[in-house]
Amino acid sequence: LEILKKELVTDISTLESVIFKEAGETFNISSPKQLGEVLFEKMELSKKPKKTKTGQYSTSEDVLTELSTKHNFAKNILKFRSLTKLMSTYVDSLPNQVLSSTNRVHTEYLQTVASTGRLSSVNPNLQNIPIRTERGKKVRKAFIPRDKDHLLLAADYSQIELRIMAHLSQDIGLLKAFAAREDIHCHTAAEIFGVSLDNVTSDQRRSAKAINFGLIYGMSAHGLSKQLNIERGQAVNYMNTYFERYPGVKNYMNSTRDQAKIDGYVETLFGRRLYLPEINASNGMRRQYAERTAINAPMQGTAADIIKLAMNSIQNWLNSEPADIRMIMQVHDELVFEIPTEQLDRAEKIIEGFMVQAADLSVPLEVGIGNGLNWEVAH
Repeated sequence: LEILKKELVTDISTLESVIFKEAGETFNISSPKQLGEVLFEKMELSKKPKKTKTGQYSTSEDVLTELSTKHNFAKNILKFRSLTKLMSTYVDSLPNQVLSSTNRVHTEYLQTVASTGRLSSVNPNLQNIPIRTERGKKVRKAFIPRDKDHLLLAADYSQIELRIMAHLSQDIGLLKAFAAREDIHCHTAAEIFGVSLDNVTSDQRRSAKAINFGLIYGMSAHGLSKQLNIERGQAVNYMNTYFERYPGVKNYMNSTRDQAKIDGYVETLFGRRLYLPEINASNGMRRQYAERTAINAPMQGTAADIIKLAMNSIQNWLNSEPADIRMIMQVHDELVFEIPTEQLDRAEKIIEGFMVQAADLSVPLEVGIGNGLNWEVAH
């Protein structure tokens, strides 16, 4: 982390210089007021800039992300924010959160924060470490086993929410793709773009991935167009084609939304209820948010239930084990263990077995497993 801190200080300083040069002046990049004035008064990057309730220019991540598709300056601001957040939230603070009596960091898991039933990690939050950036990945390298005789093992459910969607919707196309153990994003890309599986490009797969996950989170055509940087009409076509190819998904979404309006709640596969008090609200935005939640909550909630069932089974096994194996972290769909090196092969098979058997779905559950001398390598 000390090495990473030096790299970040250099990165942030270099980026500051670039931003000041592009703006033609120095200013406090971390001040929304000053940044807003530079973006919208001096540089005039938007003809109709959004404003906050206090009348100040909005410099939220959504606003900057939209601007970044056309302006490199906004892209650099986003990069600056991500690096400074990494520095303050993890690189600077993690060493101060090591408990002197154990020489380890101990996160707290809260069970009653997320309405879907997912565990929330605090003090420190280990579930939000960015893993899509090189600098973010390096933070995970700081997490190591207790000594040279142990390794970290990371076991991660593969595309669990899409598998749950296939089970709940009973869509024939999704069921067949998962049963054949096809790459679901390639399969969707082939369906939407009308090409064979072998001819799917990386860009088409990336678009299909955004569509697969976007739709189960209730993303609108406008949201999809922004994410893929395409015209709204094209996003509408993609969504229409998706629902033509996977009609079971559309039927599931409509029937779930309609039933939620009658019941006032939705349920996970295991019968745990998630209440939606605003599903019939007169305020359109609140109602639409509740409708999106009605579609997504059974999937997220079921995923939360499944990993908790797996954790219980694994812990029961560990309690009866003489081996010194510890389950040390849960990060959404991933479980992290500290395992004696000589126990690795055996433990890997047993842990994977408990995880794939945690629920009996219409499609197979799959778990990706890795190990190594630090969390980044294991993941």
